[in-house]
Amino acid sequence: MNLANQRPWITPLVMGSFALSAVTGVLMFFHLDTGLNKTAHEWLGWLMLGAVVLHALLNLPAVKRHLQNTTGRWVVIASFAVLGLSFLPLGSSGGSEPGFAPPVRALAKAPITVLAQVAGTSTDDVKTRLQAAGFTVTSDQQSVADLVGGDLRAQIGTMSKVLAQPKS
Repeated sequence: MNLANQRPWITPLVMGSFALSAVTGVLMFFHLDTGLNKTAHEWLGWLMLGAVVLHALLNLPAVKRHLQNTTGRWVVIASFAVLGLSFLPLGSSGGSEPGFAPPVRALAKAPITVLAQVAGTSTDDVKTRLQAAGFTVTSDQQSVADLVGGDLRAQIGTMSKVLAQPKS
């Protein structure tokens, strides 16, 4: 495939996918996202990635020219440095966990009897749901944290199964 012949749709694809990513990202930053904004941002970001790769290949001589210049190289190096730093466990809250983690952890440590109250169901129903999810429940005083351990994702997944309203 000759990429030069594809220019009429590759560049507009970069522009459109960037606009989508920028708008949904700004909405998410200010907690104004609704509907499918977050999903569109996450999944259509792959569209942007593909579009940018095609655009870079289409304009490879210009990309090489930018990387031959000292300023261009330093901008790329600085970008990769910021990317690397973004993996450090530092956050605005001083920790590496999201703000919802403390209440989730507290609920995961609550006995099954309390979890049943939160779910608006019986303790036996919660035990049945946990057993259906593959857990061995030996006491009403056990907690989700006792059953799955300290992993936040596992706790959320298990409590989602337990707290989900049965389908009518």
